[in-house]
Amino acid sequence: MRILILGGTTEASALARSLADRRDLACTLSLAGRTADPKPLPLPTRIGGFGGAEGLAAYLRDERVERLIDATHPFAARISRNAAWAAGSTGVTLLAVRRPAWIREPGDDWREVASVAEAADAIGTTPRTVFVTVGRNEAAAFARAPQHAYLVRTIEPLDGALPVPRLTEIQTRGPFDAVAEADFMRGQGVEVLVSKNAGGPATYGKIEAARALGLPVVMVRRPEKPAVACVEDVEGALRWLAE
Repeated sequence: MRILILGGTTEASALARSLADRRDLACTLSLAGRTADPKPLPLPTRIGGFGGAEGLAAYLRDERVERLIDATHPFAARISRNAAWAAGSTGVTLLAVRRPAWIREPGDDWREVASVAEAADAIGTTPRTVFVTVGRNEAAAFARAPQHAYLVRTIEPLDGALPVPRLTEIQTRGPFDAVAEADFMRGQGVEVLVSKNAGGPATYGKIEAARALGLPVVMVRRPEKPAVACVEDVEGALRWLAE
């Protein structure tokens, strides 16, 4: 069976490792290429886009793909839409792996917004020290509020994407535990955290830390995704393949 995994998440990486030794499967992992130095995985890997939904459909046909697994980031709405369209137009069976979103817990002080641009406005006009964890590609949205002091954590360097007077860049890769996150926020004098509701345990430490410190969180809600067959984790995807 020929399988294409649309990756870029911990779930996609775990699935790739689980399927690497399956002789009955011919699996390929696809990465968008937003991370310059992705961790190597034991599957043939292609990097880069397909050229939209029609390009993905052409790839599925040309490579005789039989199963398509969308294990992309919860905020990668475009590729998920493209995957649904391409699978539907080619007759390829599609499964989405969608980790559950974080849920507000007692003690959480969240202000939920629909976009990163709204998050920049939700911080307010009074200058504050803001810890931003929305990724490099959308950090520029905070240039509209240059009065704040920003600590921005990304995997890739910002390369000038956020031109504000007070900016501290933190270039690192998770996971991050709650104790370390609390120490960091306390030491830097963080007054508000900005996060996407990515779900999963790898970056949940910052949410736990904000709760423990009594800090407000501006939380960006997930975008809508296509209504397709889905599971919450790698185990569910493996069961689906077995069936």
